[in-house]
Amino acid sequence: VQLQASGGGLVQAGGSLRLSCAASGRTFSNYVMGWFRQAPGKEREFVALFNWSGSSTYYRDSVKGRFTISRDNAKNTVYLQMNSLKPEDTAVYYCATRPQGTSSWSSALTYWGQGTQVTVSS
Repeated sequence: VQLQASGGGLVQAGGSLRLSCAASGRTFSNYVMGWFRQAPGKEREFVALFNWSGSSTYYRDSVKGRFTISRDNAKNTVYLQMNSLKPEDTAVYYCATRPQGTSSWSSALTYWGQGTQVTVSS
């Protein structure tokens, strides 16, 4: 399994970015896709997830209404549309995937992509 994240960059507060995570190496119909972020000096935190088979989505409270996770089945790609960005959204963003049957992102069956830097200036 390979996950390729892209789309990060520098944006002013209030701006938008769309992150992409291209997945390859297997069929992801029974997998959960997630976005995480890690700011300097802080622990990695959950941002959003998408249940590939059921189309369920979940977000951390601080991004609800501003971020949207979506997918393109044909491209095996998951997106994170980020609007109304704030300086506190600055972090390295990671995509990850794990089987639906696992209960934790700490599972040995979780795959992580490389990060993409998002910097929001005030």
